[in-house]
Amino acid sequence: MPGIHHVTGIAGNPARNLEFYTRTLGLRLVKRTVNFDDPGTYHFYFGDERGSPGSILTFFPWEHAAPGRDGTGVTHTVAFRVPEGAISAWVQRLAQRGVKHAAPGLCFGQPVLEFADPDGMHLALIGVAGAEREPVWSGGGVAADQAIRGLEGVTLVLEAASQTAAVLTGLLGFQEEAREGDRVRYRAHGGNGGVVTIREAVDLPAARMGRGSVHHVAFCARDDREQADMSRKLVSDYHLHPTGQKDRQYFRSIYFREPGGVLFEIATLEPGFAIDEPAADLGKTLKLPPFLEPRRGYLESILPRLEPMP
Repeated sequence: MPGIHHVTGIAGNPARNLEFYTRTLGLRLVKRTVNFDDPGTYHFYFGDERGSPGSILTFFPWEHAAPGRDGTGVTHTVAFRVPEGAISAWVQRLAQRGVKHAAPGLCFGQPVLEFADPDGMHLALIGVAGAEREPVWSGGGVAADQAIRGLEGVTLVLEAASQTAAVLTGLLGFQEEAREGDRVRYRAHGGNGGVVTIREAVDLPAARMGRGSVHHVAFCARDDREQADMSRKLVSDYHLHPTGQKDRQYFRSIYFREPGGVLFEIATLEPGFAIDEPAADLGKTLKLPPFLEPRRGYLESILPRLEPMP
């Protein structure tokens, strides 16, 4: 199935990040592991009950990272889908928790509530008709008729959009759906992670990645074969040069920089997050890949201590 697999951002304090996404937004901590390329740093995965592709927002909490800067060549906003009538309840919920937010508005005819997380990452809730009938994580302290269902999508801010749009439509399974002002919306499907919006902004400086920035956006490949086919097509049709496959334990990935400068990943749907712990216990303990297990004692001694998950 085409669409977004997950989105990964850069956070600061890990305990604050964990608190906000589980307690304020009511997401499930699906996996507590480490950055495989920088194992002295946590890697948190937040999502729905099963950690379904299209529901996952992950973070590298680098405590001392400098703040990012908005501009072009960046994923500017991460949007979640909620039931269409839930926006007013979320206005109250965010206000009660001291989360600054914009006034509710409309985008492509849908209700939208924009706000930021404690590190400044741009977030939005999109009211989606019929979302109340979609599966929901019931353990996050948010009423079922209001709770987040998963990712709606992302908004990219680019200096020029046409080449990125070609990758989205020719390789990643999206189709142009609508235009509104300086925004063009592309859709892969109607469920979680099905939307990418491009905003073309020619007068902005280049963005600087840092705390509060999106690090990369990952798109789905059914399996290794489809991923390999996409990798070959990136080279032959788009003259882009993806990395070799990297084993991320819960999926296998390749990475490339799309023409507008945003880091894209293509991740397999298999094997999933229940490979190393029961689905009922997802996120409760630190999980390490086999190559890091010999270093567990050392890593646990240097990683910040966190409150146990209920």
